Amino acid sequence: MPAYDRGGRGVTKTARRPAAPRRTTAPPRPRGNGPFGRARNVYDQARRTWDRPLTAYYLIVGAGLLILVLGLVMVYSASMIKALELSLPGSYFFRKQLLAAVLGSGLMIIATRVPLKLLRAFTYPLLAGTVFAMCLVQIPGIGVSQGGNRNWISLGGPFMLQPSEFGKLALILWGADLLARKQDKRLLTQWKHMLVPLVPVAFMLLGLIMLGGDMGTAIVLTAILFGLLWLAGAPTRLFAGVLAFAGFLGFILISSNPNRMSRLNCIGATDIGPQGQCWQAVHGIYALASGGWFGSGLGASVEKWGQLPEPHNDFIFAVTGEELGLAGTLSVLALFAALGYAGIRVAGRTEDPFVRYAAGGVTTWITAQAVINIGAVLGLLPIAGVPLPLFSYGGSALLPTMFAVGLLIAFAREEPGAKAALAMRRPRVSWKSMRRRVKKRPSGER
Repeated sequence: MPAYDRGGRGVTKTARRPAAPRRTTAPPRPRGNGPFGRARNVYDQARRTWDRPLTAYYLIVGAGLLILVLGLVMVYSASMIKALELSLPGSYFFRKQLLAAVLGSGLMIIATRVPLKLLRAFTYPLLAGTVFAMCLVQIPGIGVSQGGNRNWISLGGPFMLQPSEFGKLALILWGADLLARKQDKRLLTQWKHMLVPLVPVAFMLLGLIMLGGDMGTAIVLTAILFGLLWLAGAPTRLFAGVLAFAGFLGFILISSNPNRMSRLNCIGATDIGPQGQCWQAVHGIYALASGGWFGSGLGASVEKWGQLPEPHNDFIFAVTGEELGLAGTLSVLALFAALGYAGIRVAGRTEDPFVRYAAGGVTTWITAQAVINIGAVLGLLPIAGVPLPLFSYGGSALLPTMFAVGLLIAFAREEPGAKAALAMRRPRVSWKSMRRRVKKRPSGER
């Protein structure tokens, strides 16, 4: 358009700049310079993926099921020779473990669906029933001794129940409900409310367990107690005082029993000893050492032919190392590490105090028991006689553990953003909508 200057003298043309061309493609993403920059980008991408709302949910489901399935395979491989020695079918222990896994799967599904209000109401009956069952163990004719420990109740035939395994779950749920109610009333700032009645009830369970001589289960229960106190924010002096008292009591119980002292002396042993007291520990090391990188193959273990007294239970990790090698044992360790990380994440991100204490207690239980079992097989800890969670043979240990894993799955599903992410992944087509579409189709269409 023509334009006039300020003096009105003549008409001038205004100079226009050419229009900038439109960008048709997105600008390239900035990449780091050199290998360190690219590594940084990869790290940031992995961190964003790791921080997604459903990460803990998938880790718990995947790691728990993989440990269970791999445990079933190893139970079948490790227990075959033991069953034949007892004049039983080769798949005897595997079938019992498979039955326990099926029942445990039902319990796990129930745990993922039970409301928190109903779960918290169930904690007191569970604790009372567990204490009653643990008292029945000490009655002659009802309690059964096995492996030098009196912790079993015979249910008829080959089926037996170990109430102390359910005591771990009962202490976690009852303690979580107790601490959550006291936190709501702001009573945890006083040391007496933090200790009473949690510590006396835990010591009562420990006393009933130690009457049967099961030191391993008592250690795991003590770890659960310390985990709950740590999550409740116990002061350092209070925490150290309870730890010192438990350590002193444990030293007395160990030093007063020659069998426990012999187990303590077998830490790092390379010789069986004059009386064969380190037989199991040394042959567990032999099994791990002979496995190599990738093992001798499933079913090809040599140590399970009478050398290891409990190849399918306490020392199943040694048979795993012999048959699957270092790769197999590291895979098992990685699965337990993933399960422990997911449990810690669930406990750290929730706003519900009961969920935080329950998730932290379950994670402490599984990781502490796994460390005690694997540490004993590696010769780093004394042989405590505790099974590897979700992996070793034993229905009494598998059932409450699978219920606890189901609780972790339910808690992970309630993480911030996880419920919405799960709702987006569900198919929106229902059976009713499909039936409506079929009815609306013309008669000539198929």
